[in-house]
Amino acid sequence: MNSPATRDTDAFSTRIEGPAPEVAISNDMIKRGLIVAPALIAVCAVIWGADGAISSAYGIAIVLVNFALAAAMIAGAARISLGLMMAAVLFGYLIRLALVFLAVWLVKDTSWISLPALGSTIIVTHLGLLFWEMKYVALSLAAPGLKPSGPDQVT
Repeated sequence: MNSPATRDTDAFSTRIEGPAPEVAISNDMIKRGLIVAPALIAVCAVIWGADGAISSAYGIAIVLVNFALAAAMIAGAARISLGLMMAAVLFGYLIRLALVFLAVWLVKDTSWISLPALGSTIIVTHLGLLFWEMKYVALSLAAPGLKPSGPDQVT
């Protein structure tokens, strides 16, 4: 029979095997981001000129790398232990937020940057891709991650 201390330890030493739905979702969001990137860059070019277009491309890159890094951190930590996964979710968010800040801070005074274009691109791309992806995510434990396609689709 397990003691309470052993049961508590088991929750933090349990690892998750199998496919990582967060990676599939992140990859899907990145594909969608690459699809809309030319339109967003064009809008920023019309409003802010060449600097706006370059800033928008840089902002899109920041967002897509942020999504990929989030998925990689969570998937990697889940394969080690659930406790590490919880820490990766909490502290990973803070680390990624600091990296986004650093990416903006490093270029804020350069001649090619348009801060309004960069800021609006980062906000619109993050929120837009998250809301767009909600349509494609399965909210079921039977098929976590993206909704399955085909005749065996889970509803």
